[in-house]
Amino acid sequence: MSQSIILASSSEIRQTLLKNAGISVEALPARVDEPAIKSAMIAEGARVRDIADALAEQKARKISAKRPGALVLGCDQALSFDGGLISKPANKDEMKDQLRTLSSQKHELLSAAVIYENFSPVWRHIGVVKMTMRKLSEDYIDDYADRNWDSVHYCVGGYKLEEEGSRLFSRIDGDYFHVLGLPLLEVMTFLIDRGDLEI
Repeated sequence: MSQSIILASSSEIRQTLLKNAGISVEALPARVDEPAIKSAMIAEGARVRDIADALAEQKARKISAKRPGALVLGCDQALSFDGGLISKPANKDEMKDQLRTLSSQKHELLSAAVIYENFSPVWRHIGVVKMTMRKLSEDYIDDYADRNWDSVHYCVGGYKLEEEGSRLFSRIDGDYFHVLGLPLLEVMTFLIDRGDLEI
């Protein structure tokens, strides 16, 4: 690759996915006011996919302004349920409430990614995965939250599919990488088509 890509995030799983794919990556987290952006867009009636896309773009844009010439990748993940947005739980009780809401139901997990270069967007993608959750008992929800809170407190929906979260689902339709928060195959296709990644 002729140049490294800057990931506008501190996400360890995204860094690991990029590095394991042979992509040189530097993590430089972008500080954006996510709650304010979400609130404003929800008030305007924005779709969940548009909120995810806007947050990913804001992150890439902010870091691109500091690093001209670099490829900057901004990402965001959003959970859409019954047309509304479910955000990261603020505490363990809120996570339990989210799991009760999602139990026996279907929801969509959206993985948005935007790449900026020289303060302009050059690529974007939103992956959608349809998730069907099993019926969860109250006892299991309590035990699950106690066991997993430290690991999943920053995850939308309160789960990681690569951990015990896989136990919550009876069916998943879509790309596994999208569930992990990065449309990796699509990012690599963009880099390959540009000639930045050999194949």
